[in-house]
Formats: sequence, C-alpha cells, structure tokens
Amino acid sequence: MSGPGLRCSAQAGLESKIMTGSPFASRRAAFRKLHEEGCFVIPNPWNAGTARYLRHLGFPAVATTSAGFAFSRGLPDAAWAVSRAEMLAHIAEMVDSVDLPVNADFESGYEHHPEGVAESVRLCVETGVAGLSIEDATGDRLDPLYEVALAAQRIRAAREAIDEAGADVLLTARAECFLTGHTDPFREAVRRLQAYAEAGADVLFAPGVRTREDIRELVAAVRPKPVNLLMSANTGLTVAGLAELGVRRISVGSALARAAWTGFLRAARAIAAEGSFSGFDGLVPFGEINGFFRDDRARRG
Repeated sequence: MSGPGLRCSAQAGLESKIMTGSPFASRRAAFRKLHEEGCFVIPNPWNAGTARYLRHLGFPAVATTSAGFAFSRGLPDAAWAVSRAEMLAHIAEMVDSVDLPVNADFESGYEHHPEGVAESVRLCVETGVAGLSIEDATGDRLDPLYEVALAAQRIRAAREAIDEAGADVLLTARAECFLTGHTDPFREAVRRLQAYAEAGADVLFAPGVRTREDIRELVAAVRPKPVNLLMSANTGLTVAGLAELGVRRISVGSALARAAWTGFLRAARAIAAEGSFSGFDGLVPFGEINGFFRDDRARRG
C-alpha cells in the first residue's frame, strides 16, 4: 500500500542518503565496477552484526535476504508477512551498518502494477542501496508468475524510477520459474530474462539454475548482461568453477541464515528432547565473538 503517509515515514531520517551524497555515490560506482569483469561473491547477512563480520572477512559487497530477515522476525518469507515499510527500514539499517555497497532483496516490489513498483523502487533508492532486485512472482499459488509483458513493464518502471532519481543503482531482474514450479523452468527463465534485459535490467538472475550445462547456457543466452547465480547448497561447484562458466556474481540467499538456524535448532532440540548440551560442542568462544565486536566498534570510533 502506497501513499503520502507511508512515503513520509519511509523518508524519515533518510534525506542525507538521497542520490549523489557521498559515500553512497562511491559505493554505487564500486558496485557497478564489480560487475564489469571477473566473478565475485556477494553474501547475504540478515542483521547488522552478520554484515559487520562479512565486511571483516573482506567481501566487497553484501546483499540483504528477505528470508533471513523474515525468520529473524518470527515470520515466513512471504511478501504479505513483512510490510514494505518494515523492509525499507531493514534495508536502511543494513546500509548504515557497513561501508560497502548493499544490494536489496526487494521481493516483487511490494506492488502489482508498474506505477506502484516505481514508487517502491524510489523509496528503496533513498535508503542508499547500490543495487536492488525485483522478482516476477505474484505471490498467488494459482497464478505464480506475472505474464511476461506485464513483468517486463514492471522492470521498465523500476528502471525509469532509478533513472529519474539520478542514482547509479544497479537493477537486478529475477525470473522465479524454478521456485514456482514452472513446467519448463529453464527455457521460460531464459525467455523472461531476455525480455527483462530489453526492459532495462542491469543484472539477470534465475534462482534455481544448478547444473554446469544450464549455467553455461544461461550466461551465453543473456550475454553481455552479467548473471547472478544463487548458491544455497553445497553442490560441488566452487567460485573458481562458476567463474569459468561465466558467472559474474554469486549470492547465497538465505543459506547463511539457515546455517545459523541449523546450529540453533540442533542445540535446542538436544536440550528439549534429551536433556543434553551436546549441541554446544565446538562453539566459537564467547571471547572471540565479543572481542571482534569490541574491536570493530573501536575502529569505527
């Protein structure tokens, strides 16, 4: 739902981030440069602490994860579960947490019609993001994907909103064919991504592509646009191997958040079911984590 009230609340405290203000212009320029050659990993933290540690490890950029954030709020990963205002506030917090480019997982733009997507994108740009993604999933199980022409119009509206804002923000278009159970997900994803490229997307993304053959074919089909690949499981592929296939950007979606949840669930279930604290074996020491955040806070002043 859009309107003056939501626009004002989303803008509160964000005016200093709009458009060209440093350091956001330099972050956006650095993010664009990352997509020009080579291959890089853009991990997905779900709060400020995880973002800070990923920065410490030397990653050149980070991306939000709608699922990771939703789980942290006790909610499912669904557009209806987390409001646009809540997501914008989360994205702004993530932008503030690191001096790195941040790409926003912006679901389907929190609106159905192109003009509504444009309004959402304008608000997202104002958080200071260096990039954002828009999906073509409707959220309707009976009709899960927008018709291609309308989906392309939604991408075009997002592109125009970014350009009108005068912000060098990269637009990623996502084809959700694999995740919505399409009968021919690869071919349909290629068809859609080609249409989204023509509509103005900078980066193309079809979550669910997994085999070497499909990855290679997808990269070739949309060249010269860069491809983002989702690695949410250990399939045996490596960063070096994906680079050889022509992948430009690798994200991990909710996988890091699920890795944290996995440790938590195992430990908690052992206590509840067995009265055992075996789930605490091999924990990273308190002092290591606390010391990192103490030193990190001191470095920031």
